[in-house]
Amino acid sequence: MTAATASEEGEAQSKVTGFGTKRYRTYVLSALTLIYIMNFVDRGLLAVVGPDLVPELGISDTQFGLLTGFGFALLYTIVGIPLARFADRANRVWIMTVCVALWSLMTALCGLATDVTIGSLTIGAFWILLMCRVGVGIGEAGCTPPANSLIADYYAPRDRSQALGVYAMGVTLGTMFANLIGGWVTDAFDWRTAFFVVGLPGLLIAIVFKLTVKEPPRGYTDPAGTQSKEQVSLKEAIRELTTKPAFWYMTAGATVAAFCGYGISSFQSIFLVRAHEITTGQAAIWINTPVSLSSAIGTFACGWLATKIYQKHPGAIAWVPAIGLALSIPFYIFAFTTQSLVFAAFGLIVGGFVKYGYLAAQYTIGQGVVSMRVRAMATAVLLFVANLIGYGFGPLFIGAISDIFFVSGVAELGVTAGELSRNQCHPTVISALSNNLQNVCGEVYSQSLQSAMVIMAALYAASSLFFVLTWRRLDKDMVDRN
Repeated sequence: MTAATASEEGEAQSKVTGFGTKRYRTYVLSALTLIYIMNFVDRGLLAVVGPDLVPELGISDTQFGLLTGFGFALLYTIVGIPLARFADRANRVWIMTVCVALWSLMTALCGLATDVTIGSLTIGAFWILLMCRVGVGIGEAGCTPPANSLIADYYAPRDRSQALGVYAMGVTLGTMFANLIGGWVTDAFDWRTAFFVVGLPGLLIAIVFKLTVKEPPRGYTDPAGTQSKEQVSLKEAIRELTTKPAFWYMTAGATVAAFCGYGISSFQSIFLVRAHEITTGQAAIWINTPVSLSSAIGTFACGWLATKIYQKHPGAIAWVPAIGLALSIPFYIFAFTTQSLVFAAFGLIVGGFVKYGYLAAQYTIGQGVVSMRVRAMATAVLLFVANLIGYGFGPLFIGAISDIFFVSGVAELGVTAGELSRNQCHPTVISALSNNLQNVCGEVYSQSLQSAMVIMAALYAASSLFFVLTWRRLDKDMVDRN
């Protein structure tokens, strides 16, 4: 009886601390964080190498927006829901292993994108690249849901928040490394090599992950006697959400913010290279890396500020991001219109710092206005809308607007679209044009994208307004005030 009691006490103690030893838990968390960093490196690399890729493949800004946005986000968003449900039942380590290998392989294959002729059929490099991006999106959809589930079983509730905080660092670190690695490799070699350098190591990491990470018992750290929560149907969740205008105002604000943010970040490198005549690596390392750092610090600072004053002023969780989003507009417009690269960097750094308070607000509000049983589904609805519309259409919108301004600008200068394409204005090939066409390029090459960036920055005003409307409804809709 004594031995049995000791065994039960040991098992109870292990559930308090989590699955495995402390050193092994640390290893697993490090492995998951590394994979999450790779997730955002592979996802963001296309935007980094865009300035070299676009002219070489001869694609338009609209097509590039499709590649960085909708081509990735559509299946990433749609497949994410069934994969998350599958992760609730199947072996999570196997799911992540397969998904890491898939997105790493598809990232590497992006570097092989070129025209392919099969018999009389020719498939353009754009379509090859689009198919690879779709594959990257499908693979990356299987990263976070099983990773969060694994962390929940490896770490007890008291340590889980800190562990998830470490894991979440993958977003900003991944964006930074995409710029540091991708920018340097592109300048030193070429954009195709950057895809190989970033993608191929993921295949090895997937194998090591499967061989070294154990699948823990599901619900291992749950208190004894805990019953599985009944899964709420989407219909039931939507029924409750229809009674909460604050949720939909917040979702609209977060979606518009994502729409603008993904659009701007996808074309930021291309804009810097066109407007300031720097290299891809210089744009990535000198500008995008400090902007990513500033955005990461701002995300924490704005979230901390809103949380700090939330107890006395619950509406702060909505009006702090509303103010931040509104403040970002003049800094972004300044960054996109100044002739100075230093001032442009300053505007982007400050704009990125003040705007990201909405990230903490969207989860706090999304879960605070509904009952406990609906919180997970409310978050899923929020992310589905924000990712599909924001991530999917933001880059596509800014690319299409840029192309419209280019065509209209060329026409105003008396040149037809058939006489001049944007890629003919690239510095490496512009010398082949006549003096007149070179002058036309000087007028519209960078200005067309500049106008699209300014319009996109101004749309942050709509996001700010939606968070103001959220604030006005919070007092009536908020359920969780603790």
